Amino acid sequence: MENNTKFSDLGISAEILQAVEEMGFTQPSPIQEQAIPFVLEGRDVIGQAQTGTGKTAAFAIPIIELVDPDFNRPQAIILCPTRELAVQVEGEIQKLAKFHRKINSVAIYGGESIDKQIRVLRKGVQIVVGTPGRVQDHINRGTLKLEDAGIIVLDEADEMLDMGFRDDIEAILQEMPEERQTVFFSATMAKPIMDLTRKYQNDPHIIKVAKKELTVDRIEQVFYEVKPSLKMELMARLMTVNNYALSVVFCNTKRMTDEATEALGSRGIVAEALHGDLSQAQRDKVMNKFRKGLCTVLVATDVAARGIDVDNVEAVFNFDLPLDEEYYVHRIGRTGRAGKSGTAINFVTGRRDFMKIRDLERYTKATITKMAPPSVSELIDLKKAQLVKDVNRQLSKEDDNQIFEDTIGQMLAEGMSLEQIALGLLKMNMGEAVKEMRDQDFGLPSFNERRRERDGGRGDRDGGRGDRGGRFDRGGRFERGEGRRDRREGGRGDRDGGRRPERGRDANMARLFLNLGKKDRIRPNDIVGAIAGEAGISGRNIGSIDIYDNFSFVDVPKGDADQVIKAMKNNTIKGKPVNLEHSKG
Repeated sequence: MENNTKFSDLGISAEILQAVEEMGFTQPSPIQEQAIPFVLEGRDVIGQAQTGTGKTAAFAIPIIELVDPDFNRPQAIILCPTRELAVQVEGEIQKLAKFHRKINSVAIYGGESIDKQIRVLRKGVQIVVGTPGRVQDHINRGTLKLEDAGIIVLDEADEMLDMGFRDDIEAILQEMPEERQTVFFSATMAKPIMDLTRKYQNDPHIIKVAKKELTVDRIEQVFYEVKPSLKMELMARLMTVNNYALSVVFCNTKRMTDEATEALGSRGIVAEALHGDLSQAQRDKVMNKFRKGLCTVLVATDVAARGIDVDNVEAVFNFDLPLDEEYYVHRIGRTGRAGKSGTAINFVTGRRDFMKIRDLERYTKATITKMAPPSVSELIDLKKAQLVKDVNRQLSKEDDNQIFEDTIGQMLAEGMSLEQIALGLLKMNMGEAVKEMRDQDFGLPSFNERRRERDGGRGDRDGGRGDRGGRFDRGGRFERGEGRRDRREGGRGDRDGGRRPERGRDANMARLFLNLGKKDRIRPNDIVGAIAGEAGISGRNIGSIDIYDNFSFVDVPKGDADQVIKAMKNNTIKGKPVNLEHSKG
């Protein structure tokens, strides 16, 4: 049934209606239509909604309506898992509050000067948006007081729990008045989320976006089997053949985003990288270029991509398959927006990836179709058509052609015909490219249907666990990749003072020394939450953590190590100053 509800039907002020109209919104989305009235009533709410459903306005509009513009103290707090999302949410609040002149907001997060944030807080704001780690840091410093905060929103609550922020979230909730309004927005209703709602909410109203809003019906999902060394060439070839106006490439590490951006640039494709090493000003600059079409490809990590909100992205490339199904949905949701169709392109480089594709099919309840790489003849036809256009464009220019005509005359004098001259120039222009195309074999001869049948569809012998770094189980405990096996073998992890039996560490991980240990009462999830929140990397990418009495060790991806050290400088964990450096052991 068609939705005929208007924003004016939701009981919101003329100032908000004016802002909504200026932003180009005509009708509320399903999550907005259902959530706004209940939040305005002061009810606790649980909203199940993913990125792209309009959930930010669903809580931002009633918050702006509920705060007192004449009282310059924090009255509403919004927690987000990443600084990118915090900045995006606070930007949306500024737009919606444009005609409420006295309402001020601030985004507080790691990676930005805390002194600057303190100055803004001291001037007085009604709405605070922040990452849990930085919000807790301000509370500990006494620069953020929540005794007058009557509403708290946990945006993407499931993501925050996955990143290890549960302790920070609970500590922040306990700083607020007991009589408060608590709102959760989450893509899933997993057990950890429901545990928190039972503990901190009062008779919450549950809103679930209709199933059709959570599917990926408008997105064509495909995959290509390709040799690892030729993924970049295949991606460039697909971009060239399909001539996408805008596309996003996802990589699992910051280093890979830089390498992919450089490789695409060397092939004449204008690309920009978006990852945690960039300052906020640099990220804004990259996003503005992408929105304006000044670069056609954005290469991003999962965490950095939380702030991508562009309607006309035609294709998403999963250069590296994501570590988890939720990330996959977030990634491909960057295309097929605003009622348009899009394409999600996945690269498969082995049996593990193939099994992951099957898992993603089950998760999205959609078929991911195997495709053949563009043929050499298709590319040659494309190159020929482009060359004809280029020649016509050159001939149409009113330049001084005397030197070129003299050169042709010289060639004719040498006995060449005009056909021979043209053929030689064409070979100079296209010859090497055509040879390279013909020499390339994208296929994986060792990876075929007969092997899959022989193996009976089984995954890798390790059960297909792609991420050895670790995860949080449903109870919020941190498990390293082989945690289950450790327990089966009777290992307790720290019986000998925290030392685990040495295993061969992943060569792609860097070991960092942390000056805090058991005496500081820190736990693995404290470390994961702090690093993920401040450095902008996913908690899933953080590897082994060993906690001793006076210090700890943590493994992080090599490409992220320096950024982690830089981001954690002058920060705290549980109120204790952090010193993080490369391990000398």
